[in-house]
Amino acid sequence: MNQDSITDQILAFLSEKDIPYCLTPLPDSGFLPGIKLDRGTLHIDQEQLAYPGDILHEAGHVAVTSPSERINLSDKITGSAAEEMAAMAWSYAAAISLQIDPHIVFHADGYKGGGAHLAAQYSEEETGTNSCAPGVPMLQWFRMTESFPKMSQWLRTVEDPTQALPTA
Repeated sequence: MNQDSITDQILAFLSEKDIPYCLTPLPDSGFLPGIKLDRGTLHIDQEQLAYPGDILHEAGHVAVTSPSERINLSDKITGSAAEEMAAMAWSYAAAISLQIDPHIVFHADGYKGGGAHLAAQYSEEETGTNSCAPGVPMLQWFRMTESFPKMSQWLRTVEDPTQALPTA
């Protein structure tokens, strides 16, 4: 599968999950070449895009951010380390859902060279040999998954996970 077809598959996934994006030329490469996050929308320049998997990681930030804060997301993501790990776990689950190799997201030039190690941790979580891969507990706390990497919801709907669920 070539980079363009992977990108098309990822963009269709984002549309299906209501994660906003637009295809547009970007003035410079920025932090991630070909991707800029502005007011909760991913701006993607396919000419500059180095790794299509980076789209899933950035989409993960949009997905795990509280609904009221999502519109405020821009390139300078100021979330917690826990939200960063949740975005990584979300992007692994998305790759599995899309049936693409997780190393497309966790490539050698990302995650300070630790992409392969992270992919292995998530794979171990999936097979039951690791019960606490980075970010998975946060996805559970946000009520987005009960059985990782299967997601019960792709966008966080819980504003404050410390609040009890409403009773029926």
